[in-house]
Amino acid sequence: MRMFHLLVLCLCILGGSIGCKKSDDGLKVYNIASTSEVKGMDPIYAGDLYSSEEVGRVYEGLLEYHYLKRPYILVPNLAQEMPQVSRDGLTYTFKIKKGVLFQDNECFQNSKGRELVAEDFVYSLKRLADPKLQSLGWWLLDGRIAGLNEWRDKHANLDVVNYDEVVEGIKTIDSHTVQFKLVKPYPQFLYALAMPFTFVVAKEAVEYYKKEFLNHPVGTGPFQLSVFTQSNTIVYFKNPTFRDKFFPSDVDFTLANSELSKDAGKKLPLVDKIVVNIMIESQPRWLVFQKGDLDYISIPKDNFDTAVTPNKELAPDLLAKGIRLEITPQLDVTYIAFNHDLPIFKNVRLRRALSLAYDVNKSNTLFYNDTALPAQSVVPPGIAGHIPNFVNGFRGPDIELAKKELQEAGYPDGKGLPEITYDITASTVSMQMADFFKARMAEVGVNIKVRTNSWPELENRIQNRTVMMWGIAWGADYPDAENFLQLLYGANKTPGPNGSGYSNPEFDLMYKEASVMQDSPERTAIYENMNKLIASEMPWIFGVHRQQFSLKQSWLKNFIPSDFTTGRCQYVNIDKSEKENLVKSKF
Repeated sequence: MRMFHLLVLCLCILGGSIGCKKSDDGLKVYNIASTSEVKGMDPIYAGDLYSSEEVGRVYEGLLEYHYLKRPYILVPNLAQEMPQVSRDGLTYTFKIKKGVLFQDNECFQNSKGRELVAEDFVYSLKRLADPKLQSLGWWLLDGRIAGLNEWRDKHANLDVVNYDEVVEGIKTIDSHTVQFKLVKPYPQFLYALAMPFTFVVAKEAVEYYKKEFLNHPVGTGPFQLSVFTQSNTIVYFKNPTFRDKFFPSDVDFTLANSELSKDAGKKLPLVDKIVVNIMIESQPRWLVFQKGDLDYISIPKDNFDTAVTPNKELAPDLLAKGIRLEITPQLDVTYIAFNHDLPIFKNVRLRRALSLAYDVNKSNTLFYNDTALPAQSVVPPGIAGHIPNFVNGFRGPDIELAKKELQEAGYPDGKGLPEITYDITASTVSMQMADFFKARMAEVGVNIKVRTNSWPELENRIQNRTVMMWGIAWGADYPDAENFLQLLYGANKTPGPNGSGYSNPEFDLMYKEASVMQDSPERTAIYENMNKLIASEMPWIFGVHRQQFSLKQSWLKNFIPSDFTTGRCQYVNIDKSEKENLVKSKF
């Protein structure tokens, strides 16, 4: 799901107040900033961090991650309870909560949202599989559910896709019971049901808005958005028909504090309005946060030394304003990808040479303030499959060895190698990173041409295979190494998550074996062997596993850093009186 290159702004005038109008009097407003444009609000296209966060404010799935539990555990959301699972692990039966309503919208009779039923999940998963729609999340279900691939293949060349045709593996038992039948064990299936790709939509909304459905979100979630437009601001309001859902009272002991217990048992959501502003550049975000007009922010690299002391503590001037520092390891990996469709990148020695020429340690210093862990392969720390003391022999910087590998690749001192286009997103930091990469490659005679894109443009280039190399990152969709290893599985090539198009028969065989195994030492051993193979093959230039250094205002309550942020907005709270007092006296 989550490709990303990393949310309020109603700037009345430069330096004016953000998300704070007279119309907000009495409302609790959650002010956030997004660092990228959002493609739209259709769950089946929520293939990146930014889109999935926005989709998750309006739409919901059967399951979600418990907001207060670590390690992460799944709990029922639209499901009444966790599913009944057959002894062979192939059949999952879910009871659906009764009384859940789709948000009021003109697509429904009398513009009143109707009750959610089991058939809505059958329809939504068929949309995910619809060959005409080219969902970015089809890889989640591909080859998993009985009869679904056959249904997809049958309709690929037909003019109209028949959603009424029965699919064996997705069926309703009654109005509030849905059953899924798998063709083989799929240990990550429940994780898939907590991802935006599988969130439920209403058939009426899809058919009413047609191609404009992505701009007219109609879900069951805690917030609603009348129309999505490609503007610099997205404004959500509390959904007045949201069901009775309450802040959890079973707080994990590692997170326990008096702040969290204050809202235990309260009806969600806790804020009335969310204002999300698209702020691609870091310095405007930083200035706006310092004025008290953003509720939290990831610390920009250029402001890190002024915000955080050498002991990784918050600077005294920020502490005096009531600002708090949150440091959280992330389940992610940054990398520079090769397009393996191109013959030159099928040359493993060339890939190794470019990796050896890249100085990941200097990059960590320049762009992550030495807070990240240089990646040796694809699986990050914190999940089974990561090898703590493993060292990748083809990770730079080693200019001499890079030159040697380049010569063995058939390009001595870069001679004969065509100019390589390197695609990035159009932000200052991305361009700085690209300049650094270009300079490192020049040291071994490799010429790089940098091309900038918006985030949606870059995704389109990757999907259309019109890229050579590009910088990107992947954050976990679920806490399992399979979610990272599947990025390099041959069958997952674009439009699946394997954007680089890498394929290796040995790796693919191990992936197939591990993909049907439950968590066990045997599966972990296979994961580790796959991780080592990838390290030797260098299908990417590995970057870092990041830590998130974020700041939050003291009036922002219940904000808990997480690798899985979809739906977090319903749990946060704003202390209006504390904000008013602090802004008057400290900001």
